[in-house]
Amino acid sequence: MTEISSDGSWLSALLDWSVSLMDVVGPAGAGIAIALENLFPPLPSEVVLPMAGLAASNGSFTLFEALAWTTAGSIVGALLLYGLGAWLGIDRLRRIAVRVPLLHAEDIDRTVGWFRRHGGKAVFFGRMIPIFRSLISIPAGVTRMPLWRFALLTAAGSLVWNTVFVMAGFLLGESWHVVEQYVDVLQYIVIGVAALAVAWFVFARTRSLISASRERGAEHAEHAEPVEQTPDRELDSSRSR
Repeated sequence: MTEISSDGSWLSALLDWSVSLMDVVGPAGAGIAIALENLFPPLPSEVVLPMAGLAASNGSFTLFEALAWTTAGSIVGALLLYGLGAWLGIDRLRRIAVRVPLLHAEDIDRTVGWFRRHGGKAVFFGRMIPIFRSLISIPAGVTRMPLWRFALLTAAGSLVWNTVFVMAGFLLGESWHVVEQYVDVLQYIVIGVAALAVAWFVFARTRSLISASRERGAEHAEHAEPVEQTPDRELDSSRSR
């Protein structure tokens, strides 16, 4: 199989390893690489999946095997992160939140409430968004989404994502790199939106804390007892004595 161009970086070495894994154990290697991608997002599925499609087009294994194993790998990796979320739990996250600057326990409650209302859509569509496709499994575990539902939604969303990139490698062959530029744009957009959201949260929460501090200061000054003033005549009388 064609190897990733090596530039000496750790990422290139990791990708070369995943390609070698497919050479050694066939489609199961692609599944293992995708499972690891869920746990270690810097390993890009947008590269591993086309390589699995390219291997299928070269006859190393069938297209069905490539799709089946990569989707199974997605489910296994997601279930491991689901387990991490279940272990953390809501109570532990609330205790962690109160120790983090600018966070409150109520922030966890609001996030959990939102996920309980929209968790199904979040898991399904989240599997098609870079970075979030891994992280979305953690709140699913925290809220204890029914395991069968989580696995089904994960399989459906992962199958869509995996099919797009496996087919890109299968149909484009050695030219599969053309899809990378589009995925890079999507990834930069996701990172940019996430960075803006974090920046806005920090700004809004800091402004709220400053306003609350000023209000407490004003209330304290308002309720402070006035200092009793001594009349001038009494002062003069005491001086004359």
